[in-house]
Amino acid sequence: MTKDVIEAIEQRRSVRSFTREPVPEATIGRLVEAALDAPSAGNLQPWQLVVVFNEETRRALAGACLQQHFIAEAPVNIVVCLEQGKSQRVYGRRGDFYQHQDVGAAIENMLLAATGYGLGTCWVGAFDEDKVSQILELGGDLRPAAIIAVGYSNEEPRPIPRRNANDVVKIII
Repeated sequence: MTKDVIEAIEQRRSVRSFTREPVPEATIGRLVEAALDAPSAGNLQPWQLVVVFNEETRRALAGACLQQHFIAEAPVNIVVCLEQGKSQRVYGRRGDFYQHQDVGAAIENMLLAATGYGLGTCWVGAFDEDKVSQILELGGDLRPAAIIAVGYSNEEPRPIPRRNANDVVKIII
């Protein structure tokens, strides 16, 4: 990994065009490890990751994602699944809230790690849950929460405007 974390945060962009260059399995393994290092309430880590290299499955996922074809174009998809009920068993109703925060932290760790490895990613939340579950043969309490398209970028995404800190920060002294 060549970038420091601040540089990765500043340079991370959503990528929707990928080269055909394969991503080494070892690199994907490092992204998975980054997800596992994310904080989670009670260290429950209420997620499972389904890593999809298979082109036919990626095409099916793209179809379940409102025809977002770049998902199939990316050489790897990582489907992040919630383990429904895991956090609720410990934290009651608040557990539902916590599990979403936990999954978001795991996803962001993967996105930043991917940027550090020179990879492009796109965090996709627009999909038909039932279709994705069917495609991946998810069972039990697993529910797809996000799909991360991963690959080498075929575009140079430009910085996008962000809100000014003065507009979003309240300081109490």
